[in-house]
Amino acid sequence: MNIKIQGISRVSATATVALTAGAVIAGGAFASQAQAATPKPPTIVAKGGFVMNNGTGKTLFTKAADTRRSTGSTTKIMTARVVLAQKGLNLDSKVTIQKAYSDYIVSKGASSARLIVGDKVTVRQLMYGLMLPSGCDAAYALADKFGSGSTRAARVKSFIGKMNSTAKTLGLKNTHFDSFDGIGNGSNYSTPRDLTKLASSAMKYSTFRSVVKTKSTKQKVTTKSGGYRYMSWTNTNKLLGTYSGAIGVKTGSGPAAKYCLVFAATRSGKTVIGTVLTATSESTRTADAKKLMDYGFKK
Repeated sequence: MNIKIQGISRVSATATVALTAGAVIAGGAFASQAQAATPKPPTIVAKGGFVMNNGTGKTLFTKAADTRRSTGSTTKIMTARVVLAQKGLNLDSKVTIQKAYSDYIVSKGASSARLIVGDKVTVRQLMYGLMLPSGCDAAYALADKFGSGSTRAARVKSFIGKMNSTAKTLGLKNTHFDSFDGIGNGSNYSTPRDLTKLASSAMKYSTFRSVVKTKSTKQKVTTKSGGYRYMSWTNTNKLLGTYSGAIGVKTGSGPAAKYCLVFAATRSGKTVIGTVLTATSESTRTADAKKLMDYGFKK
C-alpha cells in the first residue's frame, strides 16, 4: 500500500515538474514574441532624422532631430505653404515668366522647371514646376507674384518675410529662411522635427497633396504669341512608385545640405511622415527614408 502511494507521488512530482517546465518554455516564447513585437530603431546614414505619426503627432524616431542644418530644396515646402495660405487664392490665375527668373537659374546653376520667358503659366502649374523638378525659376515666379512691393526685390524680400512669419506661427523654433528656394545666403536652416511639422501642415492642403504625390505631369501653357506648348515635369522623389503607400513629399540637396528628403506614406489608414537631413547620397537618403517609414509603420 505504501509502495503504491509512493509510486503515485513520484508520478505526480514528475508531472508537476513537466508542467512547470512547460510553463517556463511557454513564458519564454511569449516573452520572445513580445520582444519581436517591439522593433529596434533603425540605424541611418543621415546626420539628422525624425518620424512621426501624422494622425496623432506622436514622435516615432529621432536622431539629432533639433539640430539646425541646411535644408536645400526642402525649403520649397514652405514656398508652397505660403502660396496656398493666401486669402482668395486663384490657382488658375496666370503668371508671365520674366527674364529675371531664367537669368537667376543660369547665375546660380540651379535646378529648373525650364520655364520659358513670355509664357503665361498658372499658379497651379507653377506649384508642379516647383515641387516636381524642384524648379528654382518656379519658386522665383511665385515669390514675385505673392510678395508685396513696387519692385521685384521688394516683393521677394516680402515673400521670404512671409515664410519666416509662417514658421513662427507654426511653432518652428529652429527654422529660418533667407531664400525662396533653398539656395541660401548663410542663414537658411531648419531641423528634421521642424521640417516634418511644416510638411504635415502643408499636407492639409488638397492641392499640395495632389502635387507632391504626382510622379510626372504634362502641362499645357500659353506662349507669348498666344499659342500653347506642353511642359513635362518628373518628380525627383524616387520613393513614389518604389515604396508602397508613398505620397510625397520633397527632395533637397546642396553643398552644405548634402542630400535631404522629407517623406510620407500611408498604409491601412496610418500615415507616417518624416525627414532625413545631410545624407551622403541620393541612394542613402532614399534607403534611410524607407527604413524610417518601415519602422514607423511597425510602431
